[in-house]
Amino acid sequence: MTPAARLQAARNDRDRSDYVFSGPGLNIFLTIITCGIWGFFLFYQLMRRDKEHNERRLEFLDAANLYAWEEANRRGLADELRPVFERVAAPLAPLRRMTHDFRDPTIWLIIDILVGGLRVVGLGAGIAEIVGFILIDLDLDTHDRAEGTAEAELVSIYARLGVSLPAPDPSRVKGRQNYVARVIASILTCGIYTLWWLYDMQVEGNQHVEGNWPFEDALVAAV
Repeated sequence: MTPAARLQAARNDRDRSDYVFSGPGLNIFLTIITCGIWGFFLFYQLMRRDKEHNERRLEFLDAANLYAWEEANRRGLADELRPVFERVAAPLAPLRRMTHDFRDPTIWLIIDILVGGLRVVGLGAGIAEIVGFILIDLDLDTHDRAEGTAEAELVSIYARLGVSLPAPDPSRVKGRQNYVARVIASILTCGIYTLWWLYDMQVEGNQHVEGNWPFEDALVAAV
């Protein structure tokens, strides 16, 4: 596929990879009335989004970089822009490393079910889910910082090519959660706090993936 076709395909693939929880509060209610069973589905989707969103964004940003490099060569700007292209490679590296992390959603769901009895109360998240929440949040922080840096460099490259793109907002990086405090709160409330934690995981992930879309739409439209 050409870089332009890869860009289009990666943008279109977000309907699959960028799972958006349409009713986080309703999902918590369903988790309660099903005695935690609905929580297994939510956990699976959280892990799946974590893995597949990173893979899709890596493909999108890599294709955007390659397309710009071809355009720069065609216009005789390659030597001028070479240092910026080299800077793009650095933030893409952690995104590539993350594709090798142990985030298979099916395996994590099986682990969660097998240790499902290790719950303080029936409604609270299990041990596997708490570990998963921490890993997903760590991934989100690393992923967001890396892709934000790559986007900023691409904005400058495309500006030189005559294309105006929305600059990434540095304030969008929320930072890592206080895991120690959350685990302590979960223990002190006999697991009930994990329902709030689960709500946060849905909302923060929604905000992240939806925040990526304007940049993608603008870039695909320009290409």
